Amino acid sequence: MESILELSGVTKSYGSKHALRDVSFQIQPGKIIGLLGSNGSGKSTLMKIAAGLMQPSSGQLLVCGEPSGPRTKAWTSFMPDKPLTESWMRVKDAIGFYQDFYSDFDEAKANEMLQFMNLNPSDKISTLSKGMNDRMQLTLALSRNAKLYLLDEPIGGVDPVAREKILDAIVKYYNEDSCLVISTHLVRDIERIFDEVIFIKNGNVVLQEEVETIRFTRGKSVDELFKEVFAE
Repeated sequence: MESILELSGVTKSYGSKHALRDVSFQIQPGKIIGLLGSNGSGKSTLMKIAAGLMQPSSGQLLVCGEPSGPRTKAWTSFMPDKPLTESWMRVKDAIGFYQDFYSDFDEAKANEMLQFMNLNPSDKISTLSKGMNDRMQLTLALSRNAKLYLLDEPIGGVDPVAREKILDAIVKYYNEDSCLVISTHLVRDIERIFDEVIFIKNGNVVLQEEVETIRFTRGKSVDELFKEVFAE
């Protein structure tokens, strides 16, 4: 089975500072992956490289076997930690913008997700709470028929109710022929939806493991193992 995402020796440097150091891993289709690390560990840098928004200093990143570039960007749906929409827009304007910009945007799926998320198409984005805005950004990202979905801190700073709604939507609406990667440091709140996790610490991948293996072989939750690894 061909990997959806494959990194080989990916390094990203800013002068003498390394954001990523010789990162290598593969991710298969049909999985929700947790990219887990503390703030400043290299998660967002890795996500931007995977999204094709940034080039590595060395190494190679492949999406569906193709080197990162314009072609792979068309297969990748990225939800950054800061909204891409403009505050003057209404929810329906944002939907229209994505529909015009992305040929793989599924309007019917977007409208279904708006209902699930309790979002009113006529609401102004500037009036939405942080939690409701994150629900809308997730709707935009998941309404594309992509191969690779990248969600950068999708539950950061939102209340528990919004958090549960976002997690339920991810499980319900992601395309199971694709792969979905979520970066976060809020492990306890989100680990229930992960199939596999990757721990990144100081720019290095220190663990990649199936969640069930962690629970049954190690006898720990992902959150417990995360706290052990990142307390060192």
